[in-house]
This record gives sequence, structure tokens and C-alpha cells, in this order.
Amino acid sequence: MPEVDLQGEAGWELFDAPALVGETLRFVSGDRTGNRFRMSYFLDRERNLVARVWFGPVTEGPPAHAHGGSIAAVLDEVLGLASWAAGHKIVVGNLNVSFRQLLPIQTVVQVNTRIVSVEGRKVLVHGEISSLEGQVYARGECLCIKLTPEQFAAGAKT
Repeated sequence: MPEVDLQGEAGWELFDAPALVGETLRFVSGDRTGNRFRMSYFLDRERNLVARVWFGPVTEGPPAHAHGGSIAAVLDEVLGLASWAAGHKIVVGNLNVSFRQLLPIQTVVQVNTRIVSVEGRKVLVHGEISSLEGQVYARGECLCIKLTPEQFAAGAKT
């Protein structure tokens, strides 16, 4: 397996996603050494969630590029976790993905997130996947729905 540098920037705080949501809820980032995805999470200086992601060879769709479904799965996980990191226990209600450029596999990219609004049980999160140099590969808009205390308690029992 190739070595992959998923270090954050100076001033970023390492974010322990499994401690927040549990190991079993990390569908995308559960294997930090495999050939699918490798990810590290951080809180930036503004306390927004940032992820550094390596799309491995198993994510290939078009030759030498990431499959759109793998890009959408990363946005689903990272944007949802951004809401959890901001203190909102949610599920994703709607995810819209706009693909901008083909994303080359076996490169490290960054997912930047931002909570746009919180209204009642609705949390709107925006994010984008870009190269470390700033080229945007995809943008996502995620409508998250806060779990009721009953829903959260029921989920904790399963």
C-alpha cells in the first residue's frame, strides 16, 4: 500500500470522528489503510470541519479518475459529520452534488465544509472537494434533519 500524507494545516485541530459518532457509522472512512478511501478529519481555525481524503484505485470510475458515486459518498459522510461536529445529531435528508472536474485517483484532496443555516430541525451544510491547490472537483449541498431525542435513543439501542 502506498504511503499517503493526510496531514492538516498549521492551526488545525485533529478531529476524532469515531469518538463522536462511533466506529460503525463511518461507512466511507472506516479503513485508514486500504485501497478505497483514506481520510483524516480536522477542525480549521473557524471550527469548520475539513477532511483530507485519498481516493484509492478501488474508487475508479472513468479511467484513472474517481467514480461519481464515491465522490457523493465522501460528501455525504463529511457534510453529515460537519453537522455532528457543530453539535447537531442528524441524518442526511437530501444531498445534491455538482460535479465540476474529473477527480484523479490516488491523489489527496480536501473537503471544506460550512454550516449555512440552522432552522428548527433543518441544518443546511455546504461543502466542496478540491485539490490542495484549490481546483474544485465537486460541490455538495446537504440538508440534514436533526434526530428527535426518541429517534436518537432508539438508534443507540441498535
